[in-house]
Amino acid sequence: MKLEPRREKERIRAGKEVQEAKRIAEENERKRFIALRKVEKEEENRARERIRQKLHQDKVERRGELGLPLQNQSSLISAIPMVQENKVVPVKSTPKVDLMRDCLRSLKRNNKENDMKVKRGFETLLIYVRNVVRNPDEDKFRKIRLTNPAFKERVGIFEEGVKFLELCGFERVEGGKYLILGKPDMAVLKLAGNELQSALTNPYFGLISTQK
Repeated sequence: MKLEPRREKERIRAGKEVQEAKRIAEENERKRFIALRKVEKEEENRARERIRQKLHQDKVERRGELGLPLQNQSSLISAIPMVQENKVVPVKSTPKVDLMRDCLRSLKRNNKENDMKVKRGFETLLIYVRNVVRNPDEDKFRKIRLTNPAFKERVGIFEEGVKFLELCGFERVEGGKYLILGKPDMAVLKLAGNELQSALTNPYFGLISTQK
């Protein structure tokens, strides 16, 4: 009886330590997620800047082809952007990494009552991606039979799962019976692997909006 109060205090202390450890782990994961998004946004900004510079260079080259004097360059550039931008914006493509992330987030949200199946689907997709990254010349890793029972059970049951593979470069062939990956784009596949890893380890994945 004398030991009981002390044991109760020990249990309370242990419980608090577990809660604190869990809180710290979640906070670290949140910080890692924010840092990752910051890096991605910086890369997207650099890509936009490269596009802007390319558009500017194209305008300068067109000025030269039209035979306009050099002093008219600034007036030409100031006159064209509004028309040019109006033509470009509607067909501007979303960065592929955003499409991949949205695809996985949609898969998780639409199947939130089946967490285990979603997790297994993410794990299977990650295996497909890693196999190609590690063995890019192996044909067997670049061909998936859509009627394969294991594939249907783990990935094929999700429309977003097949769409994600298509974003990775796989294409439907032979009447839609197979997904075939031609020449692998290693940069795209590595981005896909990062997104899948985040989907599996980040507790906030699919819950926090990443829209700007």
